[in-house]
Amino acid sequence: MITKRTYRQLIWIDLESPTQEEIRDIANAYGLHPLVVHELSAPTLKPKVDLYENFIYLILHFPKIRRKNRGGGDEEVDFIVGRKFIITVRYTTSEALHVFAKMFEANAVLNKGSFGPHAGYIFFHLVSKLYESLLHELAAVNEALRGIENRIFRGEEKEMVRALSGVSRDLLDFKRSLSLHRDVLESFEMAGRKLLGDDFGFHLRTLIGDYYRVDNVLESNVAFLAELRETNNSLVSTKQNEIMKTLTILAFIALPATTVLSLFQIESASRPIVGTRFDFWILVLLLIAIALSLYSWFKHKKWL
Repeated sequence: MITKRTYRQLIWIDLESPTQEEIRDIANAYGLHPLVVHELSAPTLKPKVDLYENFIYLILHFPKIRRKNRGGGDEEVDFIVGRKFIITVRYTTSEALHVFAKMFEANAVLNKGSFGPHAGYIFFHLVSKLYESLLHELAAVNEALRGIENRIFRGEEKEMVRALSGVSRDLLDFKRSLSLHRDVLESFEMAGRKLLGDDFGFHLRTLIGDYYRVDNVLESNVAFLAELRETNNSLVSTKQNEIMKTLTILAFIALPATTVLSLFQIESASRPIVGTRFDFWILVLLLIAIALSLYSWFKHKKWL
């Protein structure tokens, strides 16, 4: 699907899951290089920056956090930035791009604000909006970690093992998608200065700063996750050790009682108690006395 938006002299072409025919039409209209046309035909695994005579071709992957109604992974956005036009190609629906499109259309209709003298400024505002959406995603992850922290200290350590693993997977995907952004943006800065002028350099450095801001928040969440996982593992281990200690003590208390009962089961001519009046209750009281004595000793030693 092709959506064309204009703002004064600037043009933004947005292609969502384009067909081969749509790609060819755009390529013919804007003189795109055949290599770029080939790249647009299918999603690309790695980010890249290529400088051509009248445009810059840029690929970035933005992470998506898993939700109940959608999967995780990442979403690829291809940018073709010229002086008076920008083309975006994507293969999934992007909420951040949708929000930016509404803002762009509103400014175009009202003729308010100014995106700048060339399409590079549209790219700047668009990518800034994408990074802002990533900060919102990371804030949601942080809230999830806070909820997990509260549940851990409410005694739900075992249930939180799976929850921590899920958040860890999301942050790992997030980190993998962002891993090459810095290099790509630095390469784009050099290409942008050549095509769009040195005056645009400040905005390009600002984009790199936006990336670092997202990366710092990501690292903060990763560190928080690591601390929670270590705490949760310690609590689970402590609880298991307590259970094992209790079972060991119960077995130790039961052993003397079992030994005494075994002695009274030996067939002999001089067995005490057995055969006398109330012999059963005497044996029961003897076993209880042994158990209470051992229990008191364990309490005295502070093993219980």
